[in-house]
Amino acid sequence: MHGEYKVPGGKLVTVDLEVRDGSIADVRLAGDFFLEPDDALEVIDAALVGLPHETSTSELARAVDDALRIAEQDGRVAGRVTMVGFDAWAVAVAVRRALGMATTWDDHTFEVLRPGPLPPATLAALDQVLTEELADGRRGPTLRFWDWNERAVFIGSFQSLKNEVDPVGVREHDVTVVRRISGGGAMFMEAGNCVTFSLVVPASLVDGLSFEQSYAFLDSWVLGALQDVGVEAYFSGLNDVASPAGKLAGSAQKRLAGGAVLHHMTMAYDIDNAKMLEVLRIGREKLSDKGTTSANKRVDPLRSQTGMTRDAIVDAFEAHFKAHHRTVDSALRPDELARAEDLVRTKFGNPDWINRVP
Repeated sequence: MHGEYKVPGGKLVTVDLEVRDGSIADVRLAGDFFLEPDDALEVIDAALVGLPHETSTSELARAVDDALRIAEQDGRVAGRVTMVGFDAWAVAVAVRRALGMATTWDDHTFEVLRPGPLPPATLAALDQVLTEELADGRRGPTLRFWDWNERAVFIGSFQSLKNEVDPVGVREHDVTVVRRISGGGAMFMEAGNCVTFSLVVPASLVDGLSFEQSYAFLDSWVLGALQDVGVEAYFSGLNDVASPAGKLAGSAQKRLAGGAVLHHMTMAYDIDNAKMLEVLRIGREKLSDKGTTSANKRVDPLRSQTGMTRDAIVDAFEAHFKAHHRTVDSALRPDELARAEDLVRTKFGNPDWINRVP
């Protein structure tokens, strides 16, 4: 059995092993990482042998850490152990993948959806529908690009409506307010001013990863897509992507009990900053912290840094994803759209849901 894990910003860790009578055997750790002293490699291999094959990621990592600490104390390794480009957790993830408990991108075929413009509440409802479809085994992993014609604000599942949204600005600019099922912050989205996608994956793809690690892992292809269109980008904080010119994008997630993960990202293409600040209260607070005195400008990192149209950028992102992962073009099924419209009536368009956190 063979498993691999590439540490974001780090090195490749590979593990080959066998399972005998329900226990891990014949472990061989390898990779392009750095490890000192050399004999620590044998300690790591031995720490994993004999563990039950269903051992969790955290327990595997703890076994490696404990074995290295004890080996240092009793002198079985020649000096203090130094791991560069990887850690015990990375080893544990590679082991779980070798055991078939975790999956990689290459284990899945992703359905790519570009259904065209839809109402904002329907876009949010489809996040729930497609995540539940994967959890119930009726659809595979999906990458869905959003399109819309209305002006909207999407607030996070746990945000306070009155703290985030100014009702005067909402009325003046005819904004539809929608609450997502995922956490994270508010997004002001006019037609054509953002690039947004939803990625729905099985929990096995992020098995063993912390929430912070899973954000970087699921967004890793985005950095490559941005590079394709000439934008230098890097991860910033828990769930943001930035460039030297400032923040480019933010992500949010929702995990369902059935074993599906919703991950979506919104990237600023050409945002009317003055209008956004009339609609979102939080934007004013963030700008006041920075001492900004004028909001009469546009926030256009993708447009200004690429010189490309929004549609061309979406095309480039789709092409990059397809070049690096196994995909099939797909479409929304009538029953999925019907379920989404039902959720718009009963949930996403319902004031009780929108005001769940007043």
